[in-house]
Amino acid sequence: MRTTLCIGLFVFIAAGFGIVAARQSRPATTDVTIDNFSFAPPDLKVPVGATVIWTNHDDIPHTVVSTDKVFKSKVLDSDDKYAFTFATAGTFTYFCSIHPKMTGKVIVQ
Repeated sequence: MRTTLCIGLFVFIAAGFGIVAARQSRPATTDVTIDNFSFAPPDLKVPVGATVIWTNHDDIPHTVVSTDKVFKSKVLDSDDKYAFTFATAGTFTYFCSIHPKMTGKVIVQ
């Protein structure tokens, strides 16, 4: 009886740890490409906690600046990257401060 109880308790505890491990999966990462004076994709949806990584593939510098001043990159030369993790839900519009007609949007749900 004790052996069965111990084995049952071990399985229950092990299963509980499996559930916790499954819930602690890595946050999502989404890439945005800067190329040909545009952000691609221009609009994207990500979950709370996701990290967006912008990579400049243009031959000229660009920036990534949110209109509400939540995030702001340094000037990104060719192949430079900028990452930002979205901790709260909302809609975040952004632009290139060097080329203000370049715009994008991140919807965090």
